[in-house]
Amino acid sequence: MDLRYEAFCFADRRFYDLQSSTESDLPGDGFSRDLPELPVGWVQAERNVWRHLHPQGVTLPKQGWKIHVSAGLDNASRVLKATFDYCVERRIPFKYLPTISIVLARNSKYAPREGSGKLITIYPAGTEQLQSILTELGATLQGEHGAYILSDLRYGKGPLYVRYGGFSEQWLEVDGQQVLAIEGPDGTLIPDKRKPVFSVPEWVELPEFLAPHLAERNAGDPAKFPYQIKSSLHFSNGGGVYLATRKSDGKEVVLKEARPHAGLDREGRDAVARLELEHTILTKLEKVPGVPEVYDRFTEWEHLFVAMEFMPGRSLGQWLGHNYPLTHKDTTDEQLAEYRERALKLVTKVEDLMARVHERGVVFGDLHTLNILVDDDDEVSLIDFELSSTIEDVKRPTLGAPGFQAPSDREGFEIDEYPLAALKLWIFLPLNAVLELSPAKLKQHVHVIQQRFGLGDEYCRSIVDVLTPRVDPPEEPAFTAFDDPEPDWTVVRKSIATAILHSATPQRQDRLFPGDIEQFEVGGTCFGYGAAGVLHALDVSGEGRYPEHEDWLIKAVRKDPPKQPGFFVGAHGIAHVLENFGHHDLATELVEGYTQLVATTRDHGLSAGLSGIGLNLLHFADVREDHGFAARAEELAERLAEQLAGAPGPGDKAKAGLLHGWSGPALFFLRMFERTGERRWLRLSEQALERDLAETMVALDGSLQVRDGTFRSLPYVGIGGAGIALVLTEFAAVAPERPCVEKLPELLTGCTGEFVIQPAFALGRAGLMATLAQAAAHKPDERLDRAIQQHLRALGWHAVRYGGGLAFPGVQLRRLSMDLNTGGAGVLLAIASTVDGRPPLPFLGRTQAPVLANR
Repeated sequence: MDLRYEAFCFADRRFYDLQSSTESDLPGDGFSRDLPELPVGWVQAERNVWRHLHPQGVTLPKQGWKIHVSAGLDNASRVLKATFDYCVERRIPFKYLPTISIVLARNSKYAPREGSGKLITIYPAGTEQLQSILTELGATLQGEHGAYILSDLRYGKGPLYVRYGGFSEQWLEVDGQQVLAIEGPDGTLIPDKRKPVFSVPEWVELPEFLAPHLAERNAGDPAKFPYQIKSSLHFSNGGGVYLATRKSDGKEVVLKEARPHAGLDREGRDAVARLELEHTILTKLEKVPGVPEVYDRFTEWEHLFVAMEFMPGRSLGQWLGHNYPLTHKDTTDEQLAEYRERALKLVTKVEDLMARVHERGVVFGDLHTLNILVDDDDEVSLIDFELSSTIEDVKRPTLGAPGFQAPSDREGFEIDEYPLAALKLWIFLPLNAVLELSPAKLKQHVHVIQQRFGLGDEYCRSIVDVLTPRVDPPEEPAFTAFDDPEPDWTVVRKSIATAILHSATPQRQDRLFPGDIEQFEVGGTCFGYGAAGVLHALDVSGEGRYPEHEDWLIKAVRKDPPKQPGFFVGAHGIAHVLENFGHHDLATELVEGYTQLVATTRDHGLSAGLSGIGLNLLHFADVREDHGFAARAEELAERLAEQLAGAPGPGDKAKAGLLHGWSGPALFFLRMFERTGERRWLRLSEQALERDLAETMVALDGSLQVRDGTFRSLPYVGIGGAGIALVLTEFAAVAPERPCVEKLPELLTGCTGEFVIQPAFALGRAGLMATLAQAAAHKPDERLDRAIQQHLRALGWHAVRYGGGLAFPGVQLRRLSMDLNTGGAGVLLAIASTVDGRPPLPFLGRTQAPVLANR
């Protein structure tokens, strides 16, 4: 799970968004309002969640030692006021989080650990000023508390921390992703490491006055720690969970760690308070089968630890990933019946275990699929009691898993009855998170599982009766146009376009259409996550051009140009759309203005790298009949050929696929062959495809998918087998006799599973459907046609009514998205490609005869 998404769920219940500096309903949220006015000569600016204050005339280096100030919710106002006064008086640049709600979000349990604790960042002009600030401000803030900042070195015992890093934003591509960078000793950009561990670049010397503080950090004696850590099981912002052995007798245990002032819940309770509670609850549940026995509780280095029994098995979520039949190809009625009986028995065992917990007067409070373990004999146990309470003093959980957390109108043991009913639905259709976006989907989802798994009326009624909202039950229909016996795809496309257009926010400067959280990193104008891709999808799908939105895109690009040249995340994708819309001058500026960045780009992918840029240059060469663009494309192709020759073998983490793998260069080489007739480009295309195919594995259902780690396999377009299949389909049309083409049927089989967790194009059902449609257009196949029809209908499982149309949840299903990679624009494009034969993406869906003779 990508923990970054949690922080983007606080600001809006519909869309992923940044928290603004405006206040919420949290007590004391406007704490920064009490700050005095800035004196003349200061500049204030809002950037993402931070408020930056900079004295005019003060010039900072690009990088150096920075100071972070930590605080809790209860003392943030006091710490901020003291630091503000100190820095303003001495004209020292700094930034701070302006509201308590933002502080809470960045310190919550599932916020990224490397950013936790940071309330204020101070930028000293040099080492001398660094020391004076730490000495003087440290004295002022003596006795104040805050979460330990894991990425930094603590100064003394107070809330001040230091780290060497960038002051100004510099960006570097790493594995297709943009990361913040600093300059090495020779001026070369390297990643500005922001991991939850203190480190110093090898060429940077730790200031002498910080040496005692580093020694203090390293002063702990591991030999005195009563447990031997064997492995880490889980990390959150609140602490870690470890598999360990007790040194006194060698007993294997699970050791939970809680950090003070970190991992906050909505009520401001930290991880320590919750682990104290868990210890109390486990003691109360002693000897209940299926509940871990608690052994020990102690504090070490300010952290609370609790040792408890190791419960065998894997999470129910992992169990479902290995056993759920609808993710596999060609599921039989016998397999469905076998799964139904096994799943029903598991549900019954969980119900029985919860009844035993309730008999002891405990409300579990956090029942979901990661807190239920299933062993090899399908016996179940519960873990993670930190949100539990007694029935005499029920504490409503303020944390919880999407789709399983009871609404506020449930009391007592009803708080557990709700997730039990949610579990009964999830184990047959694991899309509960969608119900938080649209409770009306409940009846549709229950209808799906009843029809597909042959479940009885009583079982289904027990789900609906409990999960239906008691307050404001949904009045909108449960079913959509996707569920009609013969869907009118013109109506469906129009409904998706309506929702997209309704979501537009032209008054905002950072983004026009809400999408994935990546738009706040790479910008709201780009092709994959921003306005350019959405406008492209609307146009190509036949849903029209929107000049007012094109004007927004033009103004936004001119005001805040993209950070990088890549096609899906930078200038070339925007230029492609603007060129097609007739905005030739700005398109030219974008292509020409990033020439130097292209010259230093090493990434080979279609998303951020050379293959996407090269394909766009070929596009410009075609539409403008300008061989200069073609010559520049050939230069990039030559660079890619050199990289391919020296490319390392597959690693543990999957990259193969259309956006980040070698399938993007394979498509570029194929287009170079079609343009020039030079067979070396065709050979290079084959080599690039073979490089991606080297990352594939036979999945659990026998299909060919991309290997991700040891056991997981991916079928998707962005990363996965579908991305390879899209290019291999077009390669097969040119060179059907080549050996790599034999892998195409197996890759396509990986796209036929009935269940897909996300509707997205890059990482979901829409992309699988478009891949099958492209293959069927090249070579008709009844089996693929059946899978395509199944995908078209099943997109309705995710379709949510919004703004008079239909919208789709993005990554993790927590919020709606309208962008091309993860949201409604990608679904719209996939439907247009599947139903109308439109190109699924630029540079795909076409072949052409060489314009030059074979050489």
